[in-house]
Amino acid sequence: MKGKVNAAVETCHKSETSFHRMGAFINFSDPFVAKRFHADACTWAFGMNLFDLQEWRRQNLTTVYHKYLQLGNKRPLWVAGSLPLGWVTFYKKTVALDRRWHILGLGYESGVVRPDIDRAAVIHYDGIMKPWLDIGIGRHKGYWSKYVNYEDSHLQRCNIHA
Repeated sequence: MKGKVNAAVETCHKSETSFHRMGAFINFSDPFVAKRFHADACTWAFGMNLFDLQEWRRQNLTTVYHKYLQLGNKRPLWVAGSLPLGWVTFYKKTVALDRRWHILGLGYESGVVRPDIDRAAVIHYDGIMKPWLDIGIGRHKGYWSKYVNYEDSHLQRCNIHA
């Protein structure tokens, strides 16, 4: 992993619907943030990661994560959610994976095409249109539903159906 702790697919290609940069989610008007991070830094998809746990422990990243979490609770360092917290924790510690490892866009109208889905190691229903919801995108539901045991009592209680 080239000395990095995390490996993931980047989300910083402007031509893609999953495009993100740190500046859209992190408060760069805060001096603490502005000194340590770059607004144009590439982000990555947290739906599928490979971690070098020995390196994680060596760099004490659990403590780093908790430090940023506590700072974020005291003042607004990021917009919302857990992605920015992960991005700052693994800033400059992530190596890019080939895009075929993790295909994004199955949870919103992204234009992802079947050949890309079929080649992917992991498919990700990022967005609000999850395949178990009525608003899920019909053409993508089959990738998920073929693995679901609809007889499972937990799923029945949650009103998950084919």
